[in-house]
Amino acid sequence: MLKVLASAWALLLGIGLLMVGNGVQGTLLGVRGAIEGFSTFEMSLVMSAYFLGFLGGSKLAPEMIRRVGHVRVFAALGSMISAVLLLYAVIPDWIAWTLMRVVIGFCFSGVYVTAESWLNNAASNENRGKALSLYMIVQMLGIIAAQGLMNFADPAGFLLFVIPSVLVSLAFAPVLLSVAPAPLFEGTKAMRLVELYRFSPLGCVGMFLMGGVFAAFFGMASVWGTLAGLSVFEISLFVSAIFAGGLVMQYPIGWISDRMDRRKLIGLVAAICAVVAMVPVILSPGLWGLLAVGFVVGGISNPLYALLLAHTGDFLHRDDMAAASGGLLFVNGLGAVSGPIVAGWLMEVIGPDGFFLQIAVLVGMVAAYAAWRMTRRPAPAVETTAPFTAVTPAASAIAAGAAAETGMEDEVSA
Repeated sequence: MLKVLASAWALLLGIGLLMVGNGVQGTLLGVRGAIEGFSTFEMSLVMSAYFLGFLGGSKLAPEMIRRVGHVRVFAALGSMISAVLLLYAVIPDWIAWTLMRVVIGFCFSGVYVTAESWLNNAASNENRGKALSLYMIVQMLGIIAAQGLMNFADPAGFLLFVIPSVLVSLAFAPVLLSVAPAPLFEGTKAMRLVELYRFSPLGCVGMFLMGGVFAAFFGMASVWGTLAGLSVFEISLFVSAIFAGGLVMQYPIGWISDRMDRRKLIGLVAAICAVVAMVPVILSPGLWGLLAVGFVVGGISNPLYALLLAHTGDFLHRDDMAAASGGLLFVNGLGAVSGPIVAGWLMEVIGPDGFFLQIAVLVGMVAAYAAWRMTRRPAPAVETTAPFTAVTPAASAIAAGAAAETGMEDEVSA
């Protein structure tokens, strides 16, 4: 692990600062939108726009990199991110924010593709799994650290928009000044979604539903918090609990998944997640109860993404995983675009409870579909499945594909 850190510290530092910047703007906009008088549904469109841009970036960024190279794409998209973060405060209009969120989602997607290509190229077959684990940990810690910054200034002011802009600008310095050479970008063959569905129906359906869950957490948690009357400090604690849970529970759930039928584990943890998500709807758990709910639901929903990826890999040849990962991330992106809109509509209709109700319904559907799929075909033998590799929903197809292939390589070498 130390060897990986020594060789990729500049890239990981840059990604950490980027995630802090992204985490601040994700929470800040939800709070600032309420201050500006935007409706819950208007804010849901703003939050959904990020994932629309991210989806577009995942398709177009590889071609941009092939045309002009990693360094130019990295620098150009980073400059645009920094500028947009400042423009939010300059133009407090929900339509303008929606357009800017499309742009910033596109830019972050391109930056992740570029950074993950670098990381994947710098790692060897022996340490790629450790490199991806470090990458996931840095991503999560960056988002958690971002919530602390929310309490450094008044969200009604300008400073909280300046801080992430500066951090994003600084994030590119260690990467662009690094002596590590930029990698060659290799394209992957495409896999049609119909073909992907035939290989893994649960992977496709589960990824679509979990896209809605992740987008609700990343985009609408702060909107829910303002609607529920929480303070900025309480909202930052709640969002931190979601991602802290995802960081802590990723590895225990992954360890268990290597020792049983993954469909059973997917169904079990999704059912637990659905039950826990209903607690705030049925009861009034108070702040500590909400933090516990956020920790458990976030701690289950984040590993579910990697579980579905690993489950899909159990039915594919290693050479097909890069294409399959790209397809799964596209399906996940479609669910993510719709997630904030549905959450916003529900919160407008039934109030703050709509946020948790949507999450409970989506993960409940994952549990039900996993149970049904277990009746359709037998599970592969546990000893023939590839080991679980941690990866977050914020990653691009590069990291997801590398994670799946790493698991398969580990299985072959064993």
